[in-house]
Order: sequence, then structure tokens, then C-alpha cells
Amino acid sequence: MRVHPSLAWILALGLAGCTASPDRAAAPTPTVSPAPAPPSGAADVGIAAAAQAFLGTLDARQRDAVLFDRGDRAQKQRWSNLPAGLYERRGVRTGDLDRPQLDAFLALMRATLSAEGYERVVAQWSADDAMPAGGGRITYGREHYWIALIGEPSATEPWQWQFGGHHVTVNATIRGDRLSLTPSFLGAQPASYPAGGTTVRPLGDIVDRAFALVNSFDANARQRAVLGGTPVDLVLGAGQDCRRIPAEGLPGSAMTTAQRAAFLDLLDRYGGLGTERLNAARRAQLRDDLPDTHFAWYGPTAAGSAAYFRITGPHVVVEYAPQAMGGDATNHVHGIYRDPTDDYGGTVC
Repeated sequence: MRVHPSLAWILALGLAGCTASPDRAAAPTPTVSPAPAPPSGAADVGIAAAAQAFLGTLDARQRDAVLFDRGDRAQKQRWSNLPAGLYERRGVRTGDLDRPQLDAFLALMRATLSAEGYERVVAQWSADDAMPAGGGRITYGREHYWIALIGEPSATEPWQWQFGGHHVTVNATIRGDRLSLTPSFLGAQPASYPAGGTTVRPLGDIVDRAFALVNSFDANARQRAVLGGTPVDLVLGAGQDCRRIPAEGLPGSAMTTAQRAAFLDLLDRYGGLGTERLNAARRAQLRDDLPDTHFAWYGPTAAGSAAYFRITGPHVVVEYAPQAMGGDATNHVHGIYRDPTDDYGGTVC
């Protein structure tokens, strides 16, 4: 099994109580994030300062590779769920950074994401080390993820940092006192893996709550929510920027009080990537939108089955899709979190 020397320390940082398998590098802490960007003031100065500190650890060649023009729309949209070898990314590869450089990037990640968000992202990133060796051009592992900064980090001018690789992409757009964390691709393969004597499920809390929600519906509500017996694939995944899809399924207005609370909790977990301040503002927005936010399901409803769900609202689109591809569909999942009004901080669409 491969462990890049500069990554071997990461898992030691801890996966929210989970450690990595003994012969693997240790991992940082991740999450997911969203939408209408609330004022953050000094918090965003901290993000910009963390980005400048990261840049300060790089040599001239690495700085040239990691920095892109602020208006580089192509780079903003240059991300995919595919592994290295099947998709060409640009920026600086994590496997080419030494420990101080990785430390500095993780500090930027921590400055931008909540503890839960950072933990989720890192758990997904670390899952790639549990993949078997790829064949041909395909390569797996935490060393095959790319970092890019689009625009010079600034407390006043818009800029973006991007982190991505197999099954994980975070697009963080900072615009003065506003922060957007969509689109974020949150998948996992494997969706469950052993680490330090425990089992890590990067999206386990999300999928468990989705099954609990759909199974809480009575017959009439379930008929409105469950639209098909077979799971479908992502509609708004990579390469689908600026598309809109109509809301379908059961609206929050038709749910009971307890179901609406569970629905909001599910949204919080999928979209709670950002800082605590951002998450509070986001939650308020989602609560206001909840009556017009729809929950749709395709597939069986028995817990643990391979099923697709979608959440569509004025400021949110969430999709979760199992991938069969000749194996256990529940152990290879794709997920996307978008804000149709604020993807890339509103700088693309």
C-alpha cells in the first residue's frame, strides 16, 4: 500500500475520533457548505491571511502553478469526481507538497470550513487511500488531489480556493464579507472503510437520516415523495453548471413539524461545510425556504438500500446517488450540493 511521505502525518490529526488504518497516512478534518453569503468581516480577513500564509510556503514554480487569474472562468469550473488519470486538473498536487506546505493549506481549509465540514472533507479525501491500485492511467490516493487559488487572496476583492480530486471537490469563493461554498461534490468510494479500529462512513450520518425521513412519511406523503423504484444518477454533477431543474417530490409545507425538523437537520448536515457563522445564516435561510423546498426519492426505502434522493429549494439543490458499476452501489456514492443563486459566489452563471 502506498503512503506518500509528506502525507503520512495527516491521519494523525484525527478523523473526528477515527484514525486511519495502520499502514496509511493520517487525515485532516472535513465538511460541506452552501449558499447565501452572510457578512463575515474579520473572519474573511482570516481566510485571506491563511491563503497568503500558504502561498508564502511555496516556491516560485509552485506559486505559478497554483495561482490563476481572478477572471479565469474555465479554472473555476475545472473539477470532476473522476480519479487522476481520467481527468486533467490544474494547480498544485497534494503529493508534491512537503509537510509545512500541507500544514499551511490545512490551516486555510480550517479557516474556511466548520469543524464538521473539515472532518467530512478529510474523511472523503482519506477514503481514496482505501482504494485498490488503479489500472492503466488511473491512480488513487490522497497524494492525487489538486489545490488552486483563483485570484490573489484578498479581504476586499473576490477570489476562490479550490480543492479537488476523486469524489471530493470544494469550491470556496470569498467576496469581501461573503463566502460561498457551492458547488461542492461530496462522494465516497469506499463509502465505508476501517480506520484505527473503527469504521469511517464519510456520508453515513446523511444517508441514515435520509432513510429515516422517507420512512417517517405516511402513505399519502410517501406517494408524493417516492417518484420511482429505481435509483437515478446525478443531474447536476460536474459539467452541469448553470442548469436549473424543477422541484419535485414532497414539499416541506406538506410535512409534519417533526418531519420538517428532520428535513432541516438533513440539509444542515449536507450543507454545513462552512464556518459556524455561515452555517447559522444558512440555516436561517433554509428554514425560511423550507415550505417551498422539496424532497424526492428514487429507489427502495428499506434502510441500507441503494437509493437516490434529491432536495430542491430556492437556494439549494442536493443530490445523493449510489453508483452500481458492477459492484455494491451503496459503497460507491456521488453527491452534490449547489445553490442555484450563488454557485461560485455568483461569478459564473
